[in-house]
Amino acid sequence: MGRRTRTEAWRARLVEGGLVLLVGAALSACTPDRPGPEQAAEALAAAVASGDFSHVAFVEDQQAAATQRRADAYAALGPHEPRVTIHDVAVHADDDDAATANLSFRWDLGTAEPWEYTTQADLTRGSPGDPDVWLVRWASRILAPDLGPTEVLSTERLPAARADVLGAAGTVIVHPRPVQRIGIDKTRGDAATQEADARALATALGMDPDAFASRVEASGTKAFVQAIVVRDDDPDYDVEALTSSTTTRAVAGSLPLAPTRAFAREVLGTVGPATAEIVDDSDGAVVAGDLAGRSGLMRQYDSQLRGTSGLRVLATSEDSDVVRQLYRTEPVDGTPLQTTLDVGLQIAADSVLAGVGPASAVVAIRPSTGDVLAVASGPGSDGLSTATLGQYAPGSTFKVVSALALLRGGLRPDGPVDCPATVTVDGREFSNYPDYPAAHLGTIDLATAVAQSCNTAFIGQRAVAGPQALVDAAGSLGLTTDTDLGFPAFLGSVPADSTGTDHAASMIGQGRVLASPLGMATVAASVAAGHTVVPRLVLPAGGTESPASLASQPLTSAEATTVHALMRGVVTDGGATFLQDVPGPEVAAKTGTAQFGPAGQVANHTWMIAIQGDLAVAVFVEVGDYGSTTAGPLLEAFLRAVPRS
Repeated sequence: MGRRTRTEAWRARLVEGGLVLLVGAALSACTPDRPGPEQAAEALAAAVASGDFSHVAFVEDQQAAATQRRADAYAALGPHEPRVTIHDVAVHADDDDAATANLSFRWDLGTAEPWEYTTQADLTRGSPGDPDVWLVRWASRILAPDLGPTEVLSTERLPAARADVLGAAGTVIVHPRPVQRIGIDKTRGDAATQEADARALATALGMDPDAFASRVEASGTKAFVQAIVVRDDDPDYDVEALTSSTTTRAVAGSLPLAPTRAFAREVLGTVGPATAEIVDDSDGAVVAGDLAGRSGLMRQYDSQLRGTSGLRVLATSEDSDVVRQLYRTEPVDGTPLQTTLDVGLQIAADSVLAGVGPASAVVAIRPSTGDVLAVASGPGSDGLSTATLGQYAPGSTFKVVSALALLRGGLRPDGPVDCPATVTVDGREFSNYPDYPAAHLGTIDLATAVAQSCNTAFIGQRAVAGPQALVDAAGSLGLTTDTDLGFPAFLGSVPADSTGTDHAASMIGQGRVLASPLGMATVAASVAAGHTVVPRLVLPAGGTESPASLASQPLTSAEATTVHALMRGVVTDGGATFLQDVPGPEVAAKTGTAQFGPAGQVANHTWMIAIQGDLAVAVFVEVGDYGSTTAGPLLEAFLRAVPRS
């Protein structure tokens, strides 16, 4: 005879007791089909997923053991929890009181693909109190493949290589470079010495001595408390002198850095240890101790640059040296961020602004492509990207826009315009700049009005170029656009609802007209290119397409040629004659000065924009004298620093 099931054996015992007919009749009359193991399997799956085994019936009193075993096995995987479902449940063919449940697991561990696997659980039917109940036979292997009774799971991150930031022609810009981490080593000296050294180090670095000393005191007894990270070749720091005391020392390392400390810093941003905020916002992709972009493009494109860490899930036991790998996903290195920055021009722009006290900026664009070649903000910008986010009245540099609007309104470069010493609009008097040449007052042509920057001539022609005409001209020159440039930027804004004195001020780039240095460089680039330019600084991974222009009235080549000639007149006959002998192709330019501040405290924003060959430049200083005298020398220095082929 074959093996009898527990049900058959139970019935045999009834027969032996002479009760088969009575019990058989009772079973057929009162008992429906016996329940299957599915409900018990579902309860087990829910318990393994949640850790609550209170609704699971076990063969023995294993509820507490199962709860503790799950907690121990999964402890190192927190805060992750598995998703557990029933794959299938099968009653054994040779024993209808035994079944096997296959449990499907899915762990989302922050990797590209989830960790998925299947385990088996054995179930048996029947207990002394209920012959129909299905019970789980507990085993550690229910939790993970072949998990031993004392094994626990843990993870090991496999870091991805952070990618570089590249510049024009693939030149490496941001790359791991050697640094020295300077701080207090608390394994040296006593508490009093550590405090004294911390205060002295902080003072030497211009830090708050109290705050740094407190941070040192609060750190562990063997901690290294970092005060600053400096480049190996940074001439501003004497590492040997800074680390000459008992407890100070320098630890060599590397950090993704640009070629110089000032290199497009406000736009590129920085990389450093991930902050708690970055870790919290990363959904597990970044953990404490990782490097992460902390500002600028480095943060905006951090996920692209850092890649995806790999992961191993290991099973280990204190009882054995054996380490079993249950899952592995390989790291995916970061993808380089391709920018359009030209290393030589960016360094030149940073150098030109190094000694400027107020907020300042230099932006250079290649008109033929829209590539932003340099985007520098001076030290007076205090870490803000004046170059790309500054919002200032552009003053007379905006006359390039106004001139285009007047040309579209029917004026010709040689057409007559009146340039009085003053003009009054709705009771407000407007005048030219204090040193405006008297020889160019009276009736002059539009070309002279641009070259000499006659405010009153432009204001006097305000009826020819209404508010919408200025808005359209600004859009044609790329100053106003809603295009996503791929990085935080403000180009410019021109009011479409201005009237009276407000519109008069708009004609000369004041009032509510605003622009950034990037925006005014774009205006110059559009004139040079002969079409509306949209600046691009970041190229998409795997492509080189430029953002599309949304100008409602695109700039034509003929219009650009005429405006270019007007700007050339500023260099040959106007306020930028000092640019005539700059090496290279001839320069076309426009000066700009915009007053701001309350009466009695009026100051000047100073601007210059220029075109030279396939290069368009804007220079800005927040507070200065005039465009030609404050921004002009900076522009000239930059153009002279441009490499000549």
